[in-house]
Amino acid sequence: MTTPDPGLTVIMSERRQLINLAYRLLGSLSEAEDAVQETYARWYAMTPPQREAIASPGAWLTTVAGRVCLDVLGSARARRERYVGEWIPEPLPEPAEWTGGPRGTDPAERITLDESVTMAFLVVLDAMTPAERVAFVLHDVFGYPFAEVAAVVGRTPAACRQLASSARRRLRVTRSPRPPAARHARVVRDFRRAWEAKDIAALVGLLAADVTATGDGGGLVAAAPHPIVGAERVALFFAGRAHLALGLTLLERTVNGRPGLVAQLDGGTVSVLAFDVTGDRISRIWAVLNPDKLRAWPTG
Repeated sequence: MTTPDPGLTVIMSERRQLINLAYRLLGSLSEAEDAVQETYARWYAMTPPQREAIASPGAWLTTVAGRVCLDVLGSARARRERYVGEWIPEPLPEPAEWTGGPRGTDPAERITLDESVTMAFLVVLDAMTPAERVAFVLHDVFGYPFAEVAAVVGRTPAACRQLASSARRRLRVTRSPRPPAARHARVVRDFRRAWEAKDIAALVGLLAADVTATGDGGGLVAAAPHPIVGAERVALFFAGRAHLALGLTLLERTVNGRPGLVAQLDGGTVSVLAFDVTGDRISRIWAVLNPDKLRAWPTG
């Protein structure tokens, strides 16, 4: 008879923290789950005496997960070059609507939705170097001291402090004050109504002059191959495709913690739209149509 691992409960209790960390680092739920699986595989590849010698299993798991994610981020550029069209981080629903990740993610492992998982935040993270992203997320989002961050990144604490500082500057340059959720929701609702009505003037009135709309079909479904810039161009793009929405149901839903839209066909999700709102105008639209990135959403 196999003796249960007395530390199994403690070890597995770290899983949600690791999933939350890996998703913020990678912007992909499936890749985050793979990274956490690899982390646990390395833990159980050690002998029992080796595991017992680790004073803080949670810290060990975090360090290894961070290193695994750093390796994934290092190879992401090459993978992105092979990706068809624009790449957008994987959108997440609010907890009540989660249908499970690629492997049927347990409710206890769902991503905590806060400002560090908004689509706008993740897109800025994605523009950082891998080392910047890991140092910033570990320190500024999860509160790890730079001495521990250094063990993950493989640099000195002082160098990690500089990496996090550089990441903060990137965020300050690109981020604008977020409106209250109620105002954000109102703007998104008005956009949905104008889109359904094919009202170009109303759409233009809701969009910032330099608004950018980006679509991600991953080569699996049709999407604009490049970002569309400018209020009139974006309004014409959406109005011109309103006929494609015949049979679709547009629902106002929470996307990565902020009000967004979900397009469903026969109860299944075919597109998720996230918005960045500045003041009373939409400044960014991200439309994810790649079905591989919609597996946490209702599938009909």
